[in-house]
Parts: sequence; C-alpha cells; structure tokens
Amino acid sequence: MPQNVTGGWRKSGEIPCFSLQEAFEAFAGAVQALAQTFGRARPTHPATPTSRKAGRWREILPSMKTAVILCAGQGARFWPYNEVRHKAATPVMNRPNVRRLAESLQQAGIERLIVVVGAFEASVRAALHGLPLPIAFIRQSQPTGTAHALLSALPLIGEEPFVVAYGDIVTPAETIQRLIARHHESGALATVVAQAYLPEHDPRDWIGARAHEGRLTHIEGHSTDTHYRLGGLFAFQPHIRDALNAHPGLMTSVPVGGMPPLEAELAQTLQTLIEQGHDIPCVEPVGFLVDMDKPWHLWEANARWLDYEATRLETDRIGKDAHIDDSAEIYGKVVVEEGATIGKRVVIHGNCFIGREARLLNGAILQGHTAVGARARVSDYCLVGATTVIGSGCIVGHDAEIEGVMLEGSFLYHYCEIMGVVGQKVDIGAATVCGTLRFDDGDTLHTIRNRRERPEFGANGTYFGDFSRTGVNVITMPGVKIGAYSCVGAGIVVYEDIPSRKLVLLKQELIYRDWGPERYGW
Repeated sequence: MPQNVTGGWRKSGEIPCFSLQEAFEAFAGAVQALAQTFGRARPTHPATPTSRKAGRWREILPSMKTAVILCAGQGARFWPYNEVRHKAATPVMNRPNVRRLAESLQQAGIERLIVVVGAFEASVRAALHGLPLPIAFIRQSQPTGTAHALLSALPLIGEEPFVVAYGDIVTPAETIQRLIARHHESGALATVVAQAYLPEHDPRDWIGARAHEGRLTHIEGHSTDTHYRLGGLFAFQPHIRDALNAHPGLMTSVPVGGMPPLEAELAQTLQTLIEQGHDIPCVEPVGFLVDMDKPWHLWEANARWLDYEATRLETDRIGKDAHIDDSAEIYGKVVVEEGATIGKRVVIHGNCFIGREARLLNGAILQGHTAVGARARVSDYCLVGATTVIGSGCIVGHDAEIEGVMLEGSFLYHYCEIMGVVGQKVDIGAATVCGTLRFDDGDTLHTIRNRRERPEFGANGTYFGDFSRTGVNVITMPGVKIGAYSCVGAGIVVYEDIPSRKLVLLKQELIYRDWGPERYGW
C-alpha cells in the first residue's frame, strides 16, 4: 500500500481528494510517490518531434498505465436523472457506468486512475469503492470545462502517455483497446475516438469533426458541417500540457452565431493543434458508443449494453443454489446467479441475465433480451418487453407491463403499462398507463434547457424521475418527464413535463342531485 504522501495514491476505499491548487503543489511528490508505488522510476522522454507538420513524437513510448476520468459536470441536460447522483454513476445494466468504464480501462491495461469530480462527487466515489486499482480524486470546485478539468489532473501523471475518458461514455472495452493501440502506433500527440453520425443523429446536438484517411481535419461545435462526433475518449502524450495551458477559455471553433458558453472545452485544444499542423489520428468505436447527455440516452445505453452482452452469451451459466422449475419455458441462454429462482410457468424468449436472489415467479413473461437485477421480483403474469433492464430490488407484479429501464428499488405492483425509464425508488400506482403512440404516428419533440429536440431513441417513452410517485389511473402522454421527488395525483392526464419536487392534484367539479326510489316510481 503506498503511503499517503501529498499527491500519493491509495486504494479506492481510502482515497484522498485534492483541490486544484493542492494538486499543482503536489506535482513533485506525486511523481516520486508513483515511482515508489509501482517499483520503478519512469524515464522521461524529451519532446522531440521529427516533423511538426506530421505532429508525431518519435520517442520510445512507455506502456500506457494511467487514465483520467472526468466526472465533474452538472449534467443539466440529463434531467430528471441529474438530481440525486452524477450521471456517470447512473446504472447501465445494473452497474454504475463509471465503474463499468473503470473496469474497461483496467482490461485495456490501465493500472491507476485519476478521477476529477465536482457535482454529486459522493455518488462517483461510492460507485468506484472497492475497485482493485489505485485511485486519486481531484475536486474541480467550479465547472469551468473539460480542458480545465484535465489540466488539474496532470500533476499526478508525470511524463508518460495517458488516456482521458468522459465518465458518461458507454462503449465496450474494445473501443479503449483500439484507441490505445492506434495511439502507440502513430506516436501522435493526441488520438481520439470519433463516431460517424448515424442517420438519426442531428450534428447540431454535438461537438463534431471532419476527418480524412483516419485523421481529424477540423473540429467544430454544434455545426451541420461535420461528419463525426467526438466520442469522449482520448489518448495523449504528456506534452499536451502546453496546449492545455494556452486554452482561450471557450470553444471558439463554432459556426457564426454559435454562442459558446464560457467553458474550456477539450475539443478546442484539439482544434488548435490541428491548426498548428499536428496530426490527430482518430478511430471509430467498436460496436456502439452512447454519450449519456440527455434522459433518453440512459435508455439507449442500457439497451445497447444489454444487446452487447446478450450477443456474447454462448452458454447457460447457473449459479450455486439457483432453481429453475421444470414447468418454465426458456427459449434462449440464461445467466442465473446464486440463489435466484425461475419459477412455475415462467416464459423467457431470448437471452436473460438474472441477478443474485432474484425471483421470476408464477407465469411471468419475458420477451427478447432482458436483465433482472439482484433481489428483484418479477411475477404473476407480468410482461417484460424486449431489451428491458430491471434494477435490483424492483417489483414487477400482477399484470404489470414494462418496456425500458427500471432503476433500483422501483415498484410496479399491478395493472400498469409502462414504457420508458423509471428512476430509483419510484412507486407507480395501479392502472398507470404510458401513452406511446401519437395520432400523427410521429416522434415527440422534447424540450431540453429551452431547446426543442427530437430524440433519436425513446422519443415517445415516459421518464419518471428518481423518488417520484403516481396515483391510480394516471395517464402520461408520449415523451413527458416527471421530475425527481414529484407526485402525480390520481386520475391526472400528464400532457407536459412536471418539474421536480411538485405535488400535482386534480381539481374536479362535482355535481350533486337528489336521487332515490321515487325516481323509479316508488
């Protein structure tokens, strides 16, 4: 165990947290502690490019052992799922995404992490607790941009190449491995993951890029004149420090009238390097990449990861003390963890992942690839739709229907039809129904921070914020969002988003008339 010197490292359960000023003051001690911790000093390599235009550093590249994960932003566009946790800590197939990301980095050879935190940092710490890697946290007190966040981590890295990952990026480990391999092969100052726009993507929603023959040629924010979006994964040489220090403080590479906020975007540093003649190699993600920026991306990330895991499942895996009843009908492969039960008359179509001590009972029907979290109960002729993820401790009961995502501890006791994302510990009242089909057969436009957007995934779902509740007979129209800690009273038809921390009740007018046997001739 390394000593807790200033700028040193500890295992994830005992991690120090640095302010930006403390981090810079810790530089000398950090490098020394790293050398002591990992058993050898790491030689430095002078920045001696053979060609500035080529932008390649012909030095001997040491193995890439350090990664920086950025988890400091407010995540305002992620509402209503940004009020109780950092979006990087939001579960993807029942594991916090930042932990999945850290495990993927470990698979790619990373041996230590630096995590830059800010809003809801406790949720990020909790998600990474117990990870078998040395981790240091650095607190970014003000959300001044990704370039500033990365700059705060550099004193703990030393003179070696490193990976940078945005904590809300969802992609297989193979994407990170491809990035690192390309970076080593090229010797470039910077290498990035860039994803070609899919037909459903609107380039105006992203910081985009143009590329030619595997290298970026231009980066521009929220512009229609781009063909790729930056994927939130980067590899750098330590010499990137100078470019970060020269950041202008906002994204200047925007369309005319683009109105960038006063935030130091890492993308602007890359564009400056391109303008200076550096080559910036790029690779495409392996399989898929989801940037959890808006609420529907939470649904998409769970669906993509579930499909990814399901397609790799080749054989059944049955844990200790698991029970599968002889009357169950299973048409696919299953992972049944320790103590879980597949009970009488349960029907499973597709590959299914069932967590520890989860119970599938009494005629439950699961269609397509599905995942059920630990200690959840799915029972009594309920219907679970394809690519649905049910969180740990959830209940889906008698005749309830769910398609989408349920976070931890939410209840659908009986007689409801839900499509969308159900946040943590949400209580859905009996006969709550989500409208999913519009009369124009189109997709619902959503309002995100006063901007109208048409989601590329999950446009017509309902988004129930964490710790919200509905009364009996609530109906939600396609695409509405219910804020965290809000309650929707019985019999209400929800036509528009409900803010967080609101109780909404129906005011009805009652008419009383005299009535009795005399009305029937008595």
